[in-house]
Amino acid sequence: MPVHRSTLTRPLIAVAMVAASSLYAIAQQTSPSRVRGTIEAVDGDVLSVKSRSGEDIKLRMTGDLRVVGIARISLDDIKVGSFIGTTTVPGPDGEQKAVEVHVFPEDMRGTGEGSRPFDLRPNSTMTNATVAQTVAGNDGQTLTIRYKDGEKKVVVSPETPVVTYVPADKSDLKAGAKVIAFMKKLPDGTFETNRVSVGRDGLTPPM
Repeated sequence: MPVHRSTLTRPLIAVAMVAASSLYAIAQQTSPSRVRGTIEAVDGDVLSVKSRSGEDIKLRMTGDLRVVGIARISLDDIKVGSFIGTTTVPGPDGEQKAVEVHVFPEDMRGTGEGSRPFDLRPNSTMTNATVAQTVAGNDGQTLTIRYKDGEKKVVVSPETPVVTYVPADKSDLKAGAKVIAFMKKLPDGTFETNRVSVGRDGLTPPM
């Protein structure tokens, strides 16, 4: 009696679907995310952070940990040609309002160029781009920023935090410091981090 091909392929399809869903679950568990908060303690290679939402999180710092400082600068430090990152949210008038702006040092030009959804606020977007034009107005400045796939106009108010990256190292990770740590959940349920941004002089990194 001939065996129909469909009866043979159905089990294979089922196995493939189970495998794909398992891989997706693993990817979801191990993909990096951010924790924003305050350092509670540092014990050897373990960083204890109280997140902004009140969670206590322990992060094992990897051997290749990279630490960068975040320092406050002026809106006037944003120039035509500056390579910046900015978190924006749409205003009632449809304009993109900057929640924060960070100016990259020259050696970080091109980092993450483009525009993508961001997790700082609901409906927020992160755009890393070059400032093509800046126009002063009554409510701050309107920046025209260009990246490889497009262009955006961003309104930066006088109250918008403007920061830049400065050198830092592991010794800057102390109790009370405000940080953004990129964390990865490991298969055993613990977390590790290989990159931490730390505010200088009591600054809370705004991004």
